[in-house]
Amino acid sequence: MNQDELKKAVGVKSVDFIESNSVIGLGTGSTVYYMIEELGKRYQNGDIKNIVGVATSSRSQKQAESLGIPMKDLNDVDHIDLTIDGADQIDKNFQGIKGGGAAHLLEKMVATNSHKNIWIVDQSKMADELGSFPLPTEVIPFGCEKTFSDLKAENLHPEFRLDENGKRVLTHNKNYVIDLKMGSIKHPHLLADWLDHQVGIVAHGLFLDLVNKVVVGYDDGPKVIECR
Repeated sequence: MNQDELKKAVGVKSVDFIESNSVIGLGTGSTVYYMIEELGKRYQNGDIKNIVGVATSSRSQKQAESLGIPMKDLNDVDHIDLTIDGADQIDKNFQGIKGGGAAHLLEKMVATNSHKNIWIVDQSKMADELGSFPLPTEVIPFGCEKTFSDLKAENLHPEFRLDENGKRVLTHNKNYVIDLKMGSIKHPHLLADWLDHQVGIVAHGLFLDLVNKVVVGYDDGPKVIECR
């Protein structure tokens, strides 16, 4: 199977874990697109009933609404039963990097308010350790050059993320993205703790000790891995 077929296979498979009468966090990205499409089909034909979605991006919100899935804001639900989202890289300990789509702040807010989390990826996203995929940070524009200098001083190899016109990418919250192109992250928990304490960084893309299941797309079909 090609990469799109792998993504579709895991997206469809992940909907098997969505139950009726539940609040579902809807992630963001090309793999999640297929999950939302499948969820919309099962909701429309009555296989899954009485659900509410909480989106992590305007893209997922619009897609779900177009399929008739009832949606609410995170502020308007008292819990989330399950969130299904993609990941940009997952290591052998099932720690992850997210934020390739610059939605990691909203994704992290939804994920940390969920009872359970499932990540859906194709086999290319699995790695022994994190870091070959750049680690995104979301930073406020005010003082961002100072934040950049601090990251550079720590030898974290920061680069502002630019769009196709060479302008700085803006997140949903109108912040900038600085990617840390480290190549290897030996101690993700230590790095996450340091980044958490840097004023000006709103969120980083290290998602640690969060995921319960990973659905991985392989050529011979999706594989479900229990993580914790």
